[in-house]
Amino acid sequence: MRKLVEKKIVLASHNAGKLREIAVMLEPYGIEVVSAGDLGLTEPEETETTFAGNARIKAHFAAQAAGLPALSDDSGIQVDALDKQPGVYTADWAETPNGRDFPMAMTKVWTLLEEKQAAEPRTARFCATLCIAWPDGHDEVVEGTVEGCISWPMRGDQGFGFDPIFVPDGHTETFGEMDPAQKHAMSHRAVAFKKLKAGCLDG
Repeated sequence: MRKLVEKKIVLASHNAGKLREIAVMLEPYGIEVVSAGDLGLTEPEETETTFAGNARIKAHFAAQAAGLPALSDDSGIQVDALDKQPGVYTADWAETPNGRDFPMAMTKVWTLLEEKQAAEPRTARFCATLCIAWPDGHDEVVEGTVEGCISWPMRGDQGFGFDPIFVPDGHTETFGEMDPAQKHAMSHRAVAFKKLKAGCLDG
């Protein structure tokens, strides 16, 4: 894997929660992270049907626009009883004319599970794909997952997205209730980031 030697990268996202998580992860390497939103970059249309495909679209778009290496994250939740939906459409389920409404999206997931009378435990996983793209067109892609189950009602306000209804295996708290440092150490993004560190940052 190509080593990241640059000390400034673009996070190809307008999501403040992701920016916080990624900035903390890269801080030990002395890498400054700026978001696509900070640079006034638009968000490209995500036309792929896989996390990796959409991660590549976002990273290459930002790298070309900013002239810097760009890191993108495409992530979502797969609920087994819903045929692994919402999956790559996780954010779309939260879209409203006034922005993203994740409590609405979480309610939709639970309502569909109830309608199907899905068996307990209602297993699910968070998936994250990270892509680093360079302005010359090269990229590296890594993936991470964390297994768990869907819990109701929503609990906790520490995380973002679907965190308040996801309980990771071996725990009783949702990601929304966990101390952020504990979540960051075990999340799907953390699993993917360890692979990225090993390949692109360490050594």
